[in-house]
Amino acid sequence: MSILVNETTRVLVQGITGKSGSLQTKSLLDFGTKVVAGVTPGKAGHEVYGVPVFDFVADALRATDADAAISFVPPLAARSAALEAIECGIKLLVLTMEGIPKNDVLNILNYAAPRGVRVLGPGTAGLIAPGVCKLGAHPGRMFIPGNVGVVSKSGALSYEIGKTLTDAGIGQSTVVALGGGPIWGTTQKDVVELFNEDDETKVIVLLGEIGGAMEITAAEFIARSVKKPVVSLIVGRSAPEGKSLGHAGAIIRGTKGTAESKIEALRSAGVSIAFTPAEVVNTVKKLLKL
Repeated sequence: MSILVNETTRVLVQGITGKSGSLQTKSLLDFGTKVVAGVTPGKAGHEVYGVPVFDFVADALRATDADAAISFVPPLAARSAALEAIECGIKLLVLTMEGIPKNDVLNILNYAAPRGVRVLGPGTAGLIAPGVCKLGAHPGRMFIPGNVGVVSKSGALSYEIGKTLTDAGIGQSTVVALGGGPIWGTTQKDVVELFNEDDETKVIVLLGEIGGAMEITAAEFIARSVKKPVVSLIVGRSAPEGKSLGHAGAIIRGTKGTAESKIEALRSAGVSIAFTPAEVVNTVKKLLKL
């Protein structure tokens, strides 16, 4: 069984009638994701690729049995849309938009936590469980079902590693992109913990980048609690102090957040370190005895 989503996951799309919302809804449907409802205030009664549209999440849930939501609303509307979804009982909320004010992100996460709602993002490319379900922008053709769990801050890097594994005939259980930060809902440690408990996942791939301490927190958890093999690639190793990779959370200040500090923490935790996508694949092959 894949983490976070499964064959029965039923999805609500917030902002479904917008350009991004409608485009991604078609992508989800083409992949086989069960999209059962959309929400755009003032658009009730419309359909998008056969998906009924409602004015409010509560209306959508009265008519359908959605249990996850993906949001494509504008950043300044993200807070109210997220709180509405959480209040109505959605248990997995994927926030794709970048540029949400930091205070709004904190409000969303603080509202979600005591209600047991998992928030992925903001600024996330989402997740994909090949052959099962996707909630986000991952191109389905780049992934095949298998036993490697991948967690990445960067959506693009998760695409690249997923495709590189697929080209080598190595399938994935679930691929999760967390978003660029600097504030996250779901973290690398959270996803590694889920993979560690997942019978389908045999090897975990952790993809990180400069900035922050999320990888170090994950390393501490791996050293303490993870029995499965973990492979890690940290990008941005040559970035100078103050240089950003393009993500708000990917910036070095002094020695904090350097690739070297993260690699050392992960290596000390028993993680196999790779320096290129090809090395990730070769290491995974050895661990899976392929």
